[in-house]
Amino acid sequence: MIIGLTGSIASGKSTVATMLREMGYPIVDADVIARQVVEPGSPLLLEIEKVFGASVIQEDGSLHRENLGAIIFNDETKRRQLNELMHPAIRSQMVSQKDQYLEQEFETVILDIPLLFESQLHSYVEKILVVSVTKEVQKQRLIARNKLTEQEADARIASQLDMSSKEQGADAVIYNNGTIEETEKQLVEILEKWQASPR
Repeated sequence: MIIGLTGSIASGKSTVATMLREMGYPIVDADVIARQVVEPGSPLLLEIEKVFGASVIQEDGSLHRENLGAIIFNDETKRRQLNELMHPAIRSQMVSQKDQYLEQEFETVILDIPLLFESQLHSYVEKILVVSVTKEVQKQRLIARNKLTEQEADARIASQLDMSSKEQGADAVIYNNGTIEETEKQLVEILEKWQASPR
């Protein structure tokens, strides 16, 4: 079974991914792949520099994420341009990693995809598990974690699909407003219901 794990920024999706990893599930992490495909000197990074200018490259040749973020967070066209460059590279890596795990005879593979709905990757997975929080909790966590102003936090939250839309598109939802134990209990119940064991 291929399970798509998703949520919104600061919803606690990474916490759930860590729990799954500790339970022995193999995880294909779209964020990790997104960093790998833009390593210094990669063809994709050179393409990004061509489109967005030298300010998005640091002195050591790596991607300047803050500068790139500042460009795309407030400009829908630029964000779309970046996605059109990044997504094909990320997708092909994800599929290749997933296939490797299946060859190793894992029965369940987790695809950890923050923007699963936004990127319309439903067809890549069989079940969708959404980690959800209330808007208040999400905003507090984001401000605390990323040291953002309220305005910056609002902009980042607004740049993603609304949490309620994600819940509607999910096969199961974990409500991550409480304790870690409560979150883990929900996760275990869902996996049992789906009969999704790692091997």
